Amino acid sequence: MSTTDSPTPPSTDFVRELVRQDNSQGTFGGRVQTRFPPEPNGYLHIGHAKAICIDFGLANEFAGRCNLRLDDTNPETENEEFVSGIIADLTWLGFPPPEPILYASDYFEQIYQWAEHLIERGLAYVDDQDGETISAQRGGYGKPGIESPFRNRTPEENLDLFRRMRAGEFADGSRVLRAKIDMQDENMQLRDPVMYRIRRQHHFRTGDQWSIYPTYDWAHGQSDAIEGVTHSLCTLEFDSHRPLYDWYLEQLPLPSDKPRQTEFARLELTYTVTSKRKLAALVAQGTVDGWDDPRLPTLRGLRRRGYPAASIREFCNYIGVSRTNSRHDIELLESFVRTELNRTALRRMAVLRPIRLVISNWPTDADGNPVVELCEVVNNPENPDEGTRMVPFSGVLYLESEDFSADPPPQFFRLAPGREVRLRAAYFVKCESYTTDADGNVTEVQCTYDPETRGGNAPDGRKVKTTLHWVSAAHAIEATVALYDRLFTTKVPGDTTGDPFDELNPNSLELLSNCKVEASLADTPLGSVVQFERLGYFAHDPRTPMLFHRTVGLRDEWANIQKRSK
Repeated sequence: MSTTDSPTPPSTDFVRELVRQDNSQGTFGGRVQTRFPPEPNGYLHIGHAKAICIDFGLANEFAGRCNLRLDDTNPETENEEFVSGIIADLTWLGFPPPEPILYASDYFEQIYQWAEHLIERGLAYVDDQDGETISAQRGGYGKPGIESPFRNRTPEENLDLFRRMRAGEFADGSRVLRAKIDMQDENMQLRDPVMYRIRRQHHFRTGDQWSIYPTYDWAHGQSDAIEGVTHSLCTLEFDSHRPLYDWYLEQLPLPSDKPRQTEFARLELTYTVTSKRKLAALVAQGTVDGWDDPRLPTLRGLRRRGYPAASIREFCNYIGVSRTNSRHDIELLESFVRTELNRTALRRMAVLRPIRLVISNWPTDADGNPVVELCEVVNNPENPDEGTRMVPFSGVLYLESEDFSADPPPQFFRLAPGREVRLRAAYFVKCESYTTDADGNVTEVQCTYDPETRGGNAPDGRKVKTTLHWVSAAHAIEATVALYDRLFTTKVPGDTTGDPFDELNPNSLELLSNCKVEASLADTPLGSVVQFERLGYFAHDPRTPMLFHRTVGLRDEWANIQKRSK
């Protein structure tokens, strides 16, 4: 899949209007260059998907270029595993990054030289205070900042100390390099921000070459400038960082035009957290089974659960680009998943909680064995080109336990004593009796069938209210099915208690290990999604044969939410 297969972008939004205006005015010489700049300290999640669609989609729409740049400025939390995962997730989503893959560490030497340039101009200084003291001296909103006692060191002294910091002469945390801006500015980002810290940490790309590392704010804009980025698109939390982004760039001899930072609203979903720190904690404490756990909003988790990449792109396109943060109902995302799978997923029959159904008048062959018939079943009614398949039917079947009631409540139209139902693409059957175990649980239902109703239609025109799915007992194979509920119990995790982990759902996963399914499911490719008729969409685990993850149900919960809101 390529970016050309992405959904058609909206005709206008404030970011696209900005680019159109720049092009019409000749800004940046008509060039459009963006970048997607994740930190390789975790895997991508649904929030990143929106940024990816904007960054790559905008460049594609305006015949520009979007680079993948890994902002690898914190060696303590970053590694090659996350880099590989980010590239793989981008490619799966439909935006394979162009070569070469770029890194902020590619520019460490240039960024260092620019730091010396600021020092020589008296715009940066070495501070010997510890981080706690520096943080306290920055003050707060309505509270004045306190200038460091080292703020007025001479450029010569600062340059000497900074070079010795690079040479590894000082202990970790003993000194930092700070920009010299304004300790009384109302924007806290401009109160002499830290540019470099001493950190003897092995870097997965540069090894032990550096004992000082630039902060994200210092490296980010300069990396944009080195690459020739025209439009630096960020989420709204970086709005207050923009004056600092601009200040740094205005002080430097840039190789090309100064990039322009523009912010848009980030993507948040109900019942979900997208903080990489919180996601990492869920993985570390064993609440979920790794970064690809299908309950997580990571792209690899959504992929394993069976979300099609196209549905995620369509969802991101639908919610659009705005200036105001908002939280979208997760049911809206699921509606896009359901729509895509309804069009593409093959239909299969599976029984998750089986009971036996025995047809007492089913014919036998000359050896006394039950006759086996083949029923023709449509593979996907939404796509006739998918054709049909032949499913074996015989005198002993598996039925969903919830499809039978010995004492049916009102409005229960499925199988019950004396009641007739249709078996999908097969026959009408009527319940004559049933068997229970010592605890009163139904273990078997005895029925008779009407041989005149083959294919599921009665020649006398009689009707039944329900069609049930089934699996032939003699031909069924076993599968394990994972059913999922929301990972958190509240729409906005942490909004009630202050800690989202207090609102984890202890019943977010139910594993069923004795499911009976069509034998054809053994041939279903790993990672593909099928519809279990009447039950929902299920993804064949990409690593474990005959393990299926419930992707979404058949019911459109988003439509119900819309109705209630009107």
